[in-house]
Amino acid sequence: MIVLERYILRRMLTFTLGASLVSLAIVWTVQALARINVVTDTGQSIFTFLKLASFLLPTVVPIILPFAVLIGITQTLTTMNTDSEMAVIAASGATRTVIYRPGLILGLGAALVILAVSHFVEPYSRQFVRGMIAESNSDLLSLAIKEGSFKRIENNVYVQISGKRSDGKIEGIFVSDSRDPEVDLIYYAKEALISKHGDESFLLMYDGEIHRQETKDGNLSIIRFTSYAFDLSALLPVAAGARIYPKDRTTAYLLNPPANDGLFRSLPQMYRGELHKRATQWTYPIVFALMALALAGTARSHRGSGLNVTFAAVSVALAIRWLGLYFEDMAEKHQAGSYGLYLVPLICCALLIWQMRRQRRLQLSSLSNRAGDWLSSISAPAKRRLQRLLPDLLRGPETQP
Repeated sequence: MIVLERYILRRMLTFTLGASLVSLAIVWTVQALARINVVTDTGQSIFTFLKLASFLLPTVVPIILPFAVLIGITQTLTTMNTDSEMAVIAASGATRTVIYRPGLILGLGAALVILAVSHFVEPYSRQFVRGMIAESNSDLLSLAIKEGSFKRIENNVYVQISGKRSDGKIEGIFVSDSRDPEVDLIYYAKEALISKHGDESFLLMYDGEIHRQETKDGNLSIIRFTSYAFDLSALLPVAAGARIYPKDRTTAYLLNPPANDGLFRSLPQMYRGELHKRATQWTYPIVFALMALALAGTARSHRGSGLNVTFAAVSVALAIRWLGLYFEDMAEKHQAGSYGLYLVPLICCALLIWQMRRQRRLQLSSLSNRAGDWLSSISAPAKRRLQRLLPDLLRGPETQP
């Protein structure tokens, strides 16, 4: 690699890292705030929240990095063209390879990063996040009781206590469970105690009542008890929160899922779709690098009209990535969607390489220019007719003497 190529690559890498950090900060903040309830509802520390948010970063890298590469290359070449560096390179007799090679190296490097993250890092980070949330939910009732206030555990489930003694026993517990649309349940006990046996937790209630009311006819039945053991899994759907989906599995697991995996037996296409997604997701940095080079890889006049290059590149990239996401969702349900995952990057790469080999800059503004010429050709006759009629309209009708 010659000195000029290293110079261009260094500038591209600087812009790409800057765009990556800004984008990751924004997306990370949104993802973290979406899970702030882990702290507010379960009483976890801020350290736990930061740890959870940090493990969310690998899940957004495959989405953010291709756009960062696109912005980095486009912004570098646009700046070089503004500073007349592109014109100097073209006038010196250098081939376009001097411009193309650094961008392709950057795109290939980003593709390798995404390949490693999607196959080796992201599955473990997703499993950690799901396990962490499930563990927090398992202690949710215990933490809510410690607060000593009326609290919603989940939809239509509420708990209130009168107080808590130093020996750990609860005084005056009230539980309202209206999740079943046909039955409303109310539990009341003078004393209660949370007991854990292995991975299971129970709420032991003493000297209380259970009110069971049918919502259809309003019939009410009251059951008095001396002691009653309540399985907390009936209140907290911990198992659902800890469920592992194909996107949380490692690639080795997806290639050979065990026979006892119920989700694989019922939805095998979801596992195949996730494999095809990981096999094609790394290609988008290369596609976006080619697009940036096709758009901004040629010296152009400052007086040339057209759309902003970076805006045009990002707009087209969003459309391509949206199409890829559409096929990713489709691939989880139908085999035909898997073909689209491969066709989108292949067709885009073929078209962009063909455009670059013709040594023509991809002009997105040509469509707008043609549309403007077409509108002008239509409006010109109407404009001339209006100019002829305007004096007569301003003069108004002649009055008879």
